[in-house]
Amino acid sequence: MALQTFVKISSINNLSDARYCSGMQVNLMGFSLEENDKNFVSPTKFSEITGWLSGVEFVGEFTYTHPDRILEILQEYPEIQYVEIQEEFYLKMLVNTKYRLILKQKLENLEDLVELTKKADSYSDFNIILHLSSETLKMNKAVIDQIKELSAHCEVLLGFGFQADNVIPIVEQTGIKGISLEGGNEIKPGLKDFDELADVLESLETED
Repeated sequence: MALQTFVKISSINNLSDARYCSGMQVNLMGFSLEENDKNFVSPTKFSEITGWLSGVEFVGEFTYTHPDRILEILQEYPEIQYVEIQEEFYLKMLVNTKYRLILKQKLENLEDLVELTKKADSYSDFNIILHLSSETLKMNKAVIDQIKELSAHCEVLLGFGFQADNVIPIVEQTGIKGISLEGGNEIKPGLKDFDELADVLESLETED
């Protein structure tokens, strides 16, 4: 089995999530590498988790850390191939490194999407992937149309506005690169409620 679209799983912090998602053939797994983050994964734990995995690439996820410090931290995570940041200003300090960049942007309204679209060509020029998140924006026709316009100019990962029963139509309508889902904490070691994440992934399965 394979998935019908590109998938990133964010905030992986346990082996249960990692092994399940690897088995589902997701493309990227993101790990928070900031020590003050609730999902922080130490170098030792990262190695313990990723040592069980194959066929997936890894993302170092940062919120506010300065690029100089990011590059220091990444020395302890040699398997990381992507870096996700949320401060757009930091992009220019990281574009000439060996890492593929993901810019995560939290959207409050449609105008935020319009502003990103104005800069989309520059993101594409530097091979930057946009990761869109929102707690307020509704997936209506105006939003879908604007995401479609954005994704025509750069690669977009959508992290909101879909569920198992509508994810495929939204991917098709917007032309996005793929989607982003959130990992989470185990109930206890080895025991995990996969329901929401699994529902979406299983809806994306297709015959090889």
